[in-house]
Order: sequence, then C-alpha cells, then structure tokens
Amino acid sequence: MTDDFPASVDVDYADGEGEDPADYPSLQHKIEKAIEVTRQGLEEYENPAVMWTGGKDSTLTLYFINQVAEKYGYEKPTAVFIDHFQHFDDITDFVERWADEWDIDLVYARNEDVGAYVDEHGLEPGDDIPVAELNEQNQHHVRDILEYEEDTFPFLLDTYVGNHLLKTVALNNALEAHDIDGVISGVRWDEQEARADETFFSPRHDPDLFPPHDRIQPILQFAEVDVWDAFWTYVVPDTVEAFPDDGYVPQSDDDLPEGVSQDDVPISPKYFAGFRSLGSEVSTEKTTEEPAWLQDLEDTTERAGRAQDKEDLMERLRDLGYM
Repeated sequence: MTDDFPASVDVDYADGEGEDPADYPSLQHKIEKAIEVTRQGLEEYENPAVMWTGGKDSTLTLYFINQVAEKYGYEKPTAVFIDHFQHFDDITDFVERWADEWDIDLVYARNEDVGAYVDEHGLEPGDDIPVAELNEQNQHHVRDILEYEEDTFPFLLDTYVGNHLLKTVALNNALEAHDIDGVISGVRWDEQEARADETFFSPRHDPDLFPPHDRIQPILQFAEVDVWDAFWTYVVPDTVEAFPDDGYVPQSDDDLPEGVSQDDVPISPKYFAGFRSLGSEVSTEKTTEEPAWLQDLEDTTERAGRAQDKEDLMERLRDLGYM
C-alpha cells in the first residue's frame, strides 16, 4: 500500500450522500451507476478485493466486477470470503464452485487464534471462550476497543464480541496480509438502517482500528427487489446458456427451464429453500418455504431471520470495521 494513501486515490467520497434507491428510478439507472462505481474502483485502487459471502448482494457485485473487468481489460480482484466457522456447508460449496467457474482468486479470512482454541477444545456454537486464552491482538480488541469486561464470551457469530473477532478482526488481518487498499462490497442503503447513510466510496483510514482502506459500494442504490430483478433479467441469462433471456422467473427449485439445474444458476441454494438473508447456520432461519424472490419484499423485513442482538448493534459494529 502506498505511503500517501489515500491522497493517491481520486474518488468523490460524497458521491451518493443524501440519496436513496428512489434517486435511481429504473433498474437500468441502477445498473449504470453500479458499472460506473465498479469501473472507478478497479481503476483507482492499486490492489482492490471484493468481499464475497455467497449471498445475493455480493454475488451481484461480483457479476458487475466480472462484466467490467472483461469489457475494459482490468485484472479481476481477489475475492475475500470471511470464514467465521459457522457457515452453512452449502454456502461454502457455492462460493468455491463459482470462484472456479468465474476464474476468481479466492482467499479465506479467518481469526486463526479463535479457531485454534475452538478446535483444540471441541467447542460448539454457544460455548464460552475465556478472554485470557486469546492472543494479544484479540485481547486488545476485546478489552480496549470493545471495552468488554466479562471473563468469557460465547462462541457465536451474531453477538457483539463474536461478530467483531470472527468477522471484523479476521477481515482486517486479511486486508493487511494481502495489502488491500480498496474493499468492494455489496451493502445496500435499504438493507439495514446503519447502512442508509453510506456513500459509494467510503473511507476507512483510522490506523488504530483497521488497515487504512476505502470501501467501494457499487450497489448501494439497489433495493432488494432490484437485486432479484437483476439476477433474473441479466445475471442468470448471461451465465446459463440454456436459460431464456426474457426475464423468466422460476416459482420453485423444480421450475427451472428444461436442461437447467439449480447447480447451473449462480444463486445460493439457501434462497431457493426459503432463506431471505444468509448469516450463520446457528442464527439464521428461513422465513417461509417460498424462494426468497417470491416473498413479500415490500412489507416484510429482509433480515428478520437474523439474530437481532447483532442487528441492534450494527451501527457500532460498523464503526469498528464491520461491513
């Protein structure tokens, strides 16, 4: 990373300030902005990477990256997958399958210290981890940054300490290890209140909290329904040769066109199964049996199936580097 970062990066940190999805009135407007932001991100940063969870938003973001990189001749950035040790197995399988299909360099971000303690003691989600057993870096984050005073914390992803150590610290270590200066992510304005004020280029320059970098956020302007419209109108037809290009929307996992299987489609099988938002296997539940894109997207909460204690802490977690 250059010594003069971020002065060497020419982006408008106010781009998107005060806006919401309604400022981009059509899917085409939203896509054009996503391509513009993606292209600028690949152009301006020396070593960008894309956060990929296997979820719909980060996969849509990766689709735009693929399109822009191939059209304009940019090198595809590395994809960083945060392995928090509590994933659904089929999400990991999905990410590895499509990383291979799309020729994406995939790296894993893990908090190896916490993982080693969990493995050594055979812990299950919810079991307690003594703070004193952690290494110096993790103890610093727990005591000095989070100001957590208990002797133990539960091995759970969607809690204050668990989320920070298993995701944010893991991510920050990966950013440093791979010298990443721009993190392309799939957050959206309408997904969570703490993300509603984000801009397309968002600085993270406090060296006391994280390796200095910028967040590049091409799909802020997409509402949840727009994400699914983009998948069935563009992503799937562009990816699956046998898929019709007229915006066909399957009504179930067995309603795919002839010759197309669920494995052929770059959409996590959890969405076909009724999950609307993906987190961990112990703290995320499906909201109905309907595929995610057929659910009531306008009148129900997208993250209703997620652990709400973490949702309530989202703003503070984001100040510490959470996505």
